[in-house]
Amino acid sequence: MPISLSARARVVACTGALIAVFSTSTAVGAPLPPSDSPLAALRSALREAWSLHPAAEATEQALAAAEARAAASSRPLYNPDLELAYDDEGPEETATAGLALTLDLSGKRRARTNAGQADLVVAEAEAALRRSGFAQRWLQAWTEHGVARERVRIGEERLALMQRFADLAERQLTVGDISSLERDLALLARDEAQAEQATLLADAASAAEAYRAVGGNPSGGADIAQLGMPAVWMTDPSWQVAAAPEGRIAAAIAASSATRIVIAERDRRPDPTVSLYGGRKDLGTGAGTEGVVGVSVSVPLFVRNRFSAELAAAKADSAAASAELRRVEMELRARAERNISSYGAVRDAWTRWSRSPGTDVAARADLLERLWRAGEVSTADYLIQLKQTLDTALAGADLRGRLWRSYVDTLYSTGQLDTWVGFDRPVSEVTP
Repeated sequence: MPISLSARARVVACTGALIAVFSTSTAVGAPLPPSDSPLAALRSALREAWSLHPAAEATEQALAAAEARAAASSRPLYNPDLELAYDDEGPEETATAGLALTLDLSGKRRARTNAGQADLVVAEAEAALRRSGFAQRWLQAWTEHGVARERVRIGEERLALMQRFADLAERQLTVGDISSLERDLALLARDEAQAEQATLLADAASAAEAYRAVGGNPSGGADIAQLGMPAVWMTDPSWQVAAAPEGRIAAAIAASSATRIVIAERDRRPDPTVSLYGGRKDLGTGAGTEGVVGVSVSVPLFVRNRFSAELAAAKADSAAASAELRRVEMELRARAERNISSYGAVRDAWTRWSRSPGTDVAARADLLERLWRAGEVSTADYLIQLKQTLDTALAGADLRGRLWRSYVDTLYSTGQLDTWVGFDRPVSEVTP
């Protein structure tokens, strides 16, 4: 039985208006980009990876099961009983047929329907957690892969510079401008660059493996160096924590636990069973037959078990869920504030680094080479300064990766990652 939109909306309201508001909130300063921008391509690749990943199908099937259970909980609680009876008493014979039905006068079906809808909200929140978690892991793997590729590119540039310097040192030694010791120093620097390049290639292979494991395509997709800088974070995290996936689950569980109290209360109220029957009675000895019609009502007596323990357990579970919700909110608020603070610090560091004139490796290498050719810096000083320039470039690649990782973590911790990615359905884009 499909769940109506109005019924689902009522259950969502039961979990608190905060969930309905926060689950659609967006980050200030983070509008959706044009469809042809690198950031739009990144989001499109992530949505496609989710739709093709086995986790998406598993999530969709889990939701289908939850919807079926919610539909089952809304069905009538009692089925009618067919009763057939035959009585042979002395000369008389009586045959009757009837129907018996227990009447839900205490609202047990309505209580179970609300509980089933609340459980469906819990399942949807858990599915949203799985999807948001996948998006976070995919973006982190994409970031690591992009940083590894950028480090390989910088390493190739370093290797080319060191090879060029080694060739120049050979020529300078031939004309007597440098000593053999300085030439050897240049060769050692080249060999070191080759060894370090092998390490960078190995790291890139590991990053590509991790990216493939979450459905990424290492050979395509947006380049991290093309994305520019994420938006400045200006929103207050104190009102966003309820939108975080874990917060939505905790709120949904608390609302679901409250419905169990109503079920336990309704279960303490007995429901009567009404029986209607009719038949024929053979009076025997030629006296003929007569019709028989009857009605009976039976009511269970909750004397030996008043189901008070079940009610006490439901109230305790609800109180525990409410306390757990408060604990989760405290932790989520602390996590959101930490991530926003960390993102601001990393963004400021990246801004300063990108504006520094010393980060231009090519310009810095050309200047050092001219100074070395003119004899204004020694071979050792040239290598030291060039190595420092290249290390700064590598540090910049790491800083760019940390910037995007921090931004993704902030989006996730404030419940805005799904909106940022562009998932347009509450839970999944997979078609069952």
